[in-house]
Parts: sequence; structure tokens; C-alpha cells
Amino acid sequence: MARPLLCFLAAFVSASAVTAFSTNDNAAVSRRESFSKTVSLYGGVIAGSSVLVGAPASSLAVVTDETPKVTTRMGGLLEKYQDSRGWTILAPSGWNKFDGEVGAYDVKWQDLVDPTDNIKLTSTPVKSTTTSVDILGPVEDVGVSLANKRNAKLVAALERQTDGVLFYTFDFALDDDTHQLLQLCVNKGKIWSLDANTKEKKFAKRKELYYNILGSFMPKLS
Repeated sequence: MARPLLCFLAAFVSASAVTAFSTNDNAAVSRRESFSKTVSLYGGVIAGSSVLVGAPASSLAVVTDETPKVTTRMGGLLEKYQDSRGWTILAPSGWNKFDGEVGAYDVKWQDLVDPTDNIKLTSTPVKSTTTSVDILGPVEDVGVSLANKRNAKLVAALERQTDGVLFYTFDFALDDDTHQLLQLCVNKGKIWSLDANTKEKKFAKRKELYYNILGSFMPKLS
């Protein structure tokens, strides 16, 4: 599912490139309004979150504020992975790692016991003039659009900026009883998609792990 999603997003980015990255006041206001709606959408989860959960805490920041990259290894549950192609992530310790399935993903980590617990990273080229994911529109609007196309429930739509890169993060409840976190960003002429999946009944257990994985990803070497 990841590659068709990125192809759709890449096509959208290309079609929108003429008006990309306006820095006028209306665009900034639109992002702030979207952010306010996002905080309301996430509601009580934000109020009860610990610093360990990267995305909910970062959603409290204005998009121009810098949110530090997640570095906690959760007592050994995560381990640093640096790819030769120039990106880093905290990956689940002890999970199987798979490199490159054509048309599906660039890299995948999969739980040894339950293969429905997996993390997939995918990248698709975009025009060199595309430098930020905000070309897709306000984060909540993008989340609603993606949920509608996938027949999913949008639980949350969050945005943060880390080391100069803008990230959109979405929390979906899919109609096949899967819960997915999806993160999008643009860097190095590519749109990057990082998704974390598990069964709905297991999401509460995986939630902190998954948010920290997404919060640790950086599509460049710092």
C-alpha cells in the first residue's frame, strides 16, 4: 500500500509545484488554524502524554518552532540505524530487517512473532523545487483526504519541524482492523513515507514505541 500512496502524493506534488511554498501571511495563518484543529482533535491524549511519546508532545509547538529529534532507546527496545543512503532512525531491536521490495518499500522492519507488526520506509522522487511537505496543504486537510481514499478513520493529524524538516504525522484506524501511524516529509528531492502498523487491539501497547520511532527518523545526516 505504501508505494501507491507515495505515487499519488508525488503526482499531487508535481501538479501543485507552480504554487508551491508560498510564504505569504494567508498560508501561515492556514497552517496555524490547522494546528489548532489538530490539538483539539488529539484532545486528552496530549494532556496525558509523557515526553517519551514524541509526536503528541511535538504537536504543541508552532510549526516554525524546532522539536528535538527523539533519541530515547526505551531501555533497549530501540537501536540506532544509519543507512548508507544518508538517513537515520531508531529501529525496533531484534526485529527482522528487509531491504527493498520493488513497488512496496525501501526498508522494512518486522516483528519476529507477529508480521502484522511492522515498520516500512518508502521514498519517491519529486521535483527539485519541492522542498517541504506543506505543498500538500494543511496537515488536517491532508489527513482527511488520505483517510477518505483509504476508507479509514483519522484519529489525529500532527505536524512538527525537526532540524529544519517539516513532518506531517497521521494516526489512522483502518477498516481491516489495522492501526497505522503514517509520517510524511520531503528532503533530498524525495517525499519520504514512514508507516508503523499493528493490529487495532495491540495499538495501545505499541503506541509509545511507534511514536518514538517516527520521532527519531531524519532523512539526512545531522
